[in-house]
Amino acid sequence: MARESWTGRIGFVLAAAGSAVGLGNLWRFPWITAENGGSAFLLVYLGIVLAVGVPGLLAEFVIGRRSQKSPVGALRDLSGSRNWGHVGLLTVVAGLVLLSFYSVVGGWILRYLVASPTGAYFGDPGAYFGSISFGLEAAGFHVLFLLLTAGVVYGGVRDGIERATTVMMPVVFLALIGLSVWVSGLSGAEEAYTFYLSFDVGAIQDSFLDIVLAAAGQALFTLSVGAGTMITYASYVGEDRSLPADATLVAVLNTSVGVLAGLVVFPLLFSTPGADVETSGPGALFVGVATAFSELPAGRLAAAGFFAVVALAALSSSISMLEIVVAYLVDERDRSRQEAVLGVVGIVLVTGTASAFTPELFEALAGPVVDFVLTTGLFAFVVFAAWVLGGAAVDEFGRGAQFSAGLGDAWRLLVGVVIPPFLAFTLLVGVFELFGVTLPSWQLGLAGTAVAGTVIALVRWTRDATGAAA
Repeated sequence: MARESWTGRIGFVLAAAGSAVGLGNLWRFPWITAENGGSAFLLVYLGIVLAVGVPGLLAEFVIGRRSQKSPVGALRDLSGSRNWGHVGLLTVVAGLVLLSFYSVVGGWILRYLVASPTGAYFGDPGAYFGSISFGLEAAGFHVLFLLLTAGVVYGGVRDGIERATTVMMPVVFLALIGLSVWVSGLSGAEEAYTFYLSFDVGAIQDSFLDIVLAAAGQALFTLSVGAGTMITYASYVGEDRSLPADATLVAVLNTSVGVLAGLVVFPLLFSTPGADVETSGPGALFVGVATAFSELPAGRLAAAGFFAVVALAALSSSISMLEIVVAYLVDERDRSRQEAVLGVVGIVLVTGTASAFTPELFEALAGPVVDFVLTTGLFAFVVFAAWVLGGAAVDEFGRGAQFSAGLGDAWRLLVGVVIPPFLAFTLLVGVFELFGVTLPSWQLGLAGTAVAGTVIALVRWTRDATGAAA
């Protein structure tokens, strides 16, 4: 049976952008930005997106298009090693972990969308969120969100994923622009823009490490790198197109939505009397923003529109998470797409329901677990692209691109030498923080460099012993 593919460039770019544009931008980005100094975080975040996110995204694109397979088969066949195939299984785990908490948050969004026309949460937004965030009602809406996701993926690459994302993404983008114009007239808009857009170098100097780590985690989460999503989506690309151009366009679209989300959320929060923007946390979207809508003219209508946009963005990302695991079952286990979708949904119905009833499990999956999985996954992908594929990766990078050969070599140097120590550093910081150990950043930096260098040396030795990659 012939493997599915996108109909053209627009479908691929919008699907990849849809994977990146989700709750990471509209739910996580505003409160992570607020907790880390507003404009200080934004500046560091944009730098990491450019220096780490886009090259990492390109590494996944290169692996996916080169192999025309999902991550497990891609790493195994391109390397000629079953061990790399086992590394690829991390993406299957990532897809299941992501969906197990993401569908719960997606359910919250649907619950607020349904409640907005009646203003059910306007009386006491904090109490309302507390009552629906976990428990039987949360589990029910998690199931509904998961079934909506499954319905799209069940339809296939062209008739399901591409058709849905080519409609949803323009709607999300245009709606956010309209909302950002509307909130610009609110009483707290000027103060919000100062907090969000006036770069504060002093804040970066005072909390540099914390901001860098938060920005790195946010960049990987919002660009959807490290989980194998972009390998999977790029494996459906059947023609010679410029991967650097596509990756840049995806990153620009994703970052634009994140910035627009801030331009909507922060004026809403600052217009709410008594709101503590910097400590609003994960409930900012559901408590702070809901409180703002309750005090605005036509608040019910505006809230319904806002949560409809968030729901579309969340759905576009959850589709890609489900597709990671489905593609593995179709490519590697010879299952039909329909069987694969039903099987994965059955698993996530259980794991997601457990998250919906257990706040501790939800917080672990949405925090340290997903950060560890995504960072480890991206580390593996960039090392694979630079040191296993090597020259073949540079060749794939240049296919369809109107760039000088030196740009491909510079990209390989970046993903092979510069980015791995940075990712190893962030992993070590996370591990030490988990065990309550605090070390100077320079020591962790040296340790990260040593870890990355050791891994690269082992990969090089293995590659030289078994022969060049395909």
